[in-house]
Amino acid sequence: YKGAEYVVDFLPKTKLEIVVSDLLVDQAIEAIVRAAKTGKIGDGKIFVTNVERVVRIRTGEENDEAL
Repeated sequence: YKGAEYVVDFLPKTKLEIVVSDLLVDQAIEAIVRAAKTGKIGDGKIFVTNVERVVRIRTGEENDEAL
């Protein structure tokens, strides 16, 4: 608006990316929720996606062994 001042307040964000074996997905989610949940707007979201392949460059280990 002409001459009107306004303030936009954004919530601070942190992005955390972790890769765990399929066996540990639920435990990882539970740990993150326990640590991050405040019950207020901005607690965040957890997205679970598949990682097709993991390679540890130094050793050549792949997939679960590379984790």
